[in-house]
Amino acid sequence: MTEQNAPVDRDLVREFLQATLPFSELDATALDRLVRQCVIDFQPAGVRLFRRDITEVDALSVIQKGGVKLFAQDESGRISLADYRGEGACLGAMALFKNAKAGLDAETVEDTFFVKIPRDAFFEAVAANPAIPRYFLKSLSETFTTKAFAEIRQRSSEAPDESNLYLFSLQVGSLVERAPAMVPFGLTIQNAAREMLRQSVGSLLIQGSSGAACGIITDTDIRKAVALGIDMQAPAETIMTAPLETIAETAVCFDALIAMMGKNIHHLAITSGEKIIGVITSHDIMVLQGRSPFAVFREVSTRSTIEGLYPMRAKTCRVARTLVEEGARAGNITRILSIINDLVLQRLLELLLKELGPPPVKFCWLVMGSEGRREQTFATDQDNALVYADCSVDYLERAAEVYFEAFTARAVEHLARCGFPRCPGDMMASNPRWRKSLSAWKQTFDHWISSPEPSEVMHSTIFFDFRAGPGEKSLADELRSHITGRCAENDIFLRHMAQDAMQARPPLSFFKNIVVEKNGEHKNTLDIKARGLLPFMDFARVMALRSGIRQTSTLERLAMLKAGEHLPGDLAQEAMEAFEFLQQLRLVHQMDLLDRNLEPNNRIDPARLTALEKRTLRDAFGVATALQSHLKEAFSLQMG
Repeated sequence: MTEQNAPVDRDLVREFLQATLPFSELDATALDRLVRQCVIDFQPAGVRLFRRDITEVDALSVIQKGGVKLFAQDESGRISLADYRGEGACLGAMALFKNAKAGLDAETVEDTFFVKIPRDAFFEAVAANPAIPRYFLKSLSETFTTKAFAEIRQRSSEAPDESNLYLFSLQVGSLVERAPAMVPFGLTIQNAAREMLRQSVGSLLIQGSSGAACGIITDTDIRKAVALGIDMQAPAETIMTAPLETIAETAVCFDALIAMMGKNIHHLAITSGEKIIGVITSHDIMVLQGRSPFAVFREVSTRSTIEGLYPMRAKTCRVARTLVEEGARAGNITRILSIINDLVLQRLLELLLKELGPPPVKFCWLVMGSEGRREQTFATDQDNALVYADCSVDYLERAAEVYFEAFTARAVEHLARCGFPRCPGDMMASNPRWRKSLSAWKQTFDHWISSPEPSEVMHSTIFFDFRAGPGEKSLADELRSHITGRCAENDIFLRHMAQDAMQARPPLSFFKNIVVEKNGEHKNTLDIKARGLLPFMDFARVMALRSGIRQTSTLERLAMLKAGEHLPGDLAQEAMEAFEFLQQLRLVHQMDLLDRNLEPNNRIDPARLTALEKRTLRDAFGVATALQSHLKEAFSLQMG
């Protein structure tokens, strides 16, 4: 770009910048200092200002009069118009922030005057007023984030989806989870209904005199009998369907579905040789694809054994894929996953309590970490604890210890078999350190808050995200109120937490390039949770505690910080957009691994992203840097 610098009318430049965002946010002293370093540049129409990935950008160009088009040109010469910028718009901001070459081609469309702000002067203004970097980050997010979400969704939809093939490949025998419920010939309709309720089943096989099943009675048959006024003391066989329709365990699900549709029935007995091994319904087959969250909810609720909950994790994954393909944002997807996981936990503990009997005192299961924040994806382990009511006598305390030791050990083991791996750091309710009475938990948190050593701060990042799971929720609520009050009055502890939050630095180099592993098994990848999402989580946690906010999810905390004006609204909005974008990348990456029968993880390869995704990823990391700058200012911290 050939510069044609004109003499600078300082008053004219000052008047222009005073009326132009974001420089209008500068105070008079900073604005005067900036104006003294500006130059006026004129370029006639048709001049190529920037060449993508070639032009070195050494100044911010603010359009005083005229217009510029931004575009991308591929190898064949085809041009795609990206943007048009007129009076008051800027060129080169992102290149300056990233210390990179121009990201797009730029050309004047008419005679154009610019106010040029040299690099050093621009960053001096950035340092003088945080509103300036936030302005440019906000502008870029509004321009590119929505498009980037669309690209992620399109890419995830290209992955093979074989769920519809289950009908043609899965044998019906694999759907059998329990032996059939069978009752003797002559049982009354009322007693048959009671038996269904007792066994939590929707059908009963009627056993004939030979010992073999001669028919079936379903909950639909009983409802019809009630509606028709049939005597409930009549034998159940008077309303049964006979003969019993069967299908071999080796038949595929499609054949079973065709059989049901052809005969207008909803139940089939599954046989292995001459023996009936179970009963399946049309519902069992239709939820195979797992495409409806409501279908999964219903399945979990009706499970009568803990073992029946083990397969639910795979079905949950299929629900998440559908949500991504239909355009759901990460915040909604992880919330749906959390609701399903909560329901699995609820049902599991209900069934476990039936096995062990009632506990000696009331308790509440606490979910922590990503589960506590409702941010679970597919690569997540257990983080849980247990709080129980204070015991008035010693023997009750001992009874509680014995009971909950057995209870938590079994619960953790069953959760592992449900697809939630054990925590490598043993932060689970089965560990006696994380299984305490309410008063003991209060003392533990008081110690962490009053003695903020590194280990206590580390525990805080996990335990302070707890929320109530199954059980007596008032115990968790009382503990949360206690913690919220103590944190708000302890600036030293919060300052330690803020200092700890500064350690997870976004993976951007000095030149604003994405930093990846250079060697080893993780070469050319980065951990998007530890390096990308964690700065947002840590920031939201410490600011929420400081502001007395009780919510635990990162997005909810950011929204509450914005609503309470504890955080500038534009920065909060940018943070929510950036966090959700990073979470979306993480979800799609993990689904891709699952499609290839690999264990899900958090390590992404930026080279596999589209150009737009990579650009938005850099900008999301830039938002994390802005949050840490805000934290530094709020707590007067030193940044290394």
